[in-house]
Amino acid sequence: MMFGQLSNREGLRDLIVALEAHWRKLYHLGMGKSVTRSNLSKANELRDYRIFEDFAYYLVAEARSKNTEKIFGFDGHAYAFDSTTIDLCLEVFE
Repeated sequence: MMFGQLSNREGLRDLIVALEAHWRKLYHLGMGKSVTRSNLSKANELRDYRIFEDFAYYLVAEARSKNTEKIFGFDGHAYAFDSTTIDLCLEVFE
């Protein structure tokens, strides 16, 4: 799921297609020879969301530990938010 989030997948089908492109690596990641949409959704039902929350906080801490003032020219704190639920109209926001 983290791979799907970081690679900007739009759903389980899209994630499965991306995983199938790396089928030789799936076994070494502990996923077996193939991943199906139904197995992935069943695993997500049982998975605790806090593992993703902890990983997101870890990534934010890593980003904050970098010297962002010199890289991006920011003064102060840099914040990130999940905008996947914000729908934008292309006519208004190019």
